[in-house]
Amino acid sequence: MMYSVPGKFQPATPPYLVRQRESSKQLYFAMLDERGGSAGQIDELANAKSRSLLLEQLVVAAEIDTDFPTDMRSLPSVLHNAHDQAAQAYRRYLDGRHAGSPRRYFSCRAHALYFLRAVAPTKLVDGAWLYGVLARWQDSRLAPLIQTYLEELGCGNPAQNHVLLYRQLLARYGCDNWQDGPDGHFTQGAVQLALAHHAREFLPELIGFNLGYEQLPLHLLITAYELNELDIDPYYFSLHVTIDNASTGHARKALQTVLDNSPRTGDVSEFQRRVGNGFRLNLVGMGTPQAIESFDIEQELQRVFADKALIGAQLHSDYCLVGGRSVSDWLSSPGEIVDLLSALQSAGWIRRGESPEQSRFWRLLTDEQAPMFGVFDGYEQQLLKDWILADSGENPTARTTNRFRNRQIPGPVDEAPAGLQSGTSVAQIIARHASGNPKLGRGADVDALFQKLVRIDTKAEAFAVLTGLLSPANHPTPAGLVATRLYADLFQHVTSP
Repeated sequence: MMYSVPGKFQPATPPYLVRQRESSKQLYFAMLDERGGSAGQIDELANAKSRSLLLEQLVVAAEIDTDFPTDMRSLPSVLHNAHDQAAQAYRRYLDGRHAGSPRRYFSCRAHALYFLRAVAPTKLVDGAWLYGVLARWQDSRLAPLIQTYLEELGCGNPAQNHVLLYRQLLARYGCDNWQDGPDGHFTQGAVQLALAHHAREFLPELIGFNLGYEQLPLHLLITAYELNELDIDPYYFSLHVTIDNASTGHARKALQTVLDNSPRTGDVSEFQRRVGNGFRLNLVGMGTPQAIESFDIEQELQRVFADKALIGAQLHSDYCLVGGRSVSDWLSSPGEIVDLLSALQSAGWIRRGESPEQSRFWRLLTDEQAPMFGVFDGYEQQLLKDWILADSGENPTARTTNRFRNRQIPGPVDEAPAGLQSGTSVAQIIARHASGNPKLGRGADVDALFQKLVRIDTKAEAFAVLTGLLSPANHPTPAGLVATRLYADLFQHVTSP
């Protein structure tokens, strides 16, 4: 296999001085816009900027210290040892918790919801880096990566699509407003999207990135455990513990892909260097530990009030005074939010250390027909609640005893008929999927998709139509889910091109 070597890879300045040419957030949303003229393609400007982002972040990644081996032959044992160390560390964590130790990650429920919002830009492009390998579907050495991508997409089942699962998680707990987060929250997601659109040039890095991402980190195990304790559904996180397992799951496929693609006659050391840098690329930007550590309940509450002030400064009547000043006057000066919170406490509107129901301000937000109902979303209400509860008898850091709960997972929508037999033709599979998606309510995009598939009778022709709908932006849509189900069937059951 021939790999291109990106030009100008080594910078003239130290890695810590490298500056991105555009904010990660802007580039993240530009790539999700996919304005390249056809489904799954980004425009030329986003393409150029995302390539630059990859080069810059690979320079940063190259300086990160990891246990990635210098000899590829030792890679399986190194990964096995890392897995064992994570498992043993988790066992020690559980022993400590059972002995009465407090939670390690989340100080309160608002802290956990803050984390869900902070990592949303990454979780909402889960698996995106693998999109680009769909173009190499005829290369058997990359088949495990394609299969992994299809599984990240739930093979078209909305109840198993990882992006949809995370969207539902955010919506369930009132954490939908993640888009205005700081730029650092978007770096890792932007890297994953950039890999999706530059797979051909950066294939060794993509293979290495996938290997690193599919390993079992200790923080994933602890996160799932503590979310469950706080009565937050941990399924999205616990799913990744099982589906990424090193025995039969994505971690095993990732390792096999590295070994299968290692050159037999080419420059093995160059391939290994690039795979190693891709492996380290998982660690750029803000990861789970950094997201958790960045929470400060005082600063976060002040940020929320400042955001509300920008919108509500002129929407309050002047008959209500706090500390001798009207609410509109307070809100017109966002720099005085700390003083406003103090004034609300001095005036008795907020009674910290007591049940939130004792605070008049809380009742303005939550009571039936409350004047400010809907002003604070679910996350913001939880943040205020935990801030009020501080130092009360209802300690938000208290250990709970919840256990994993059974989940009610919605059934699949418009699934194609089962029972495909060996030798079934492409046209027959398409027809079965078309008949399995009733026209009533399936939408114009789905109708247009099946119209494009009329008279197609080869796998290559079908994939040319379907692939763009499996892109990071399109796969969670109704047409994307239908396309994913059809692609998965063709990929698994049709051997001829």
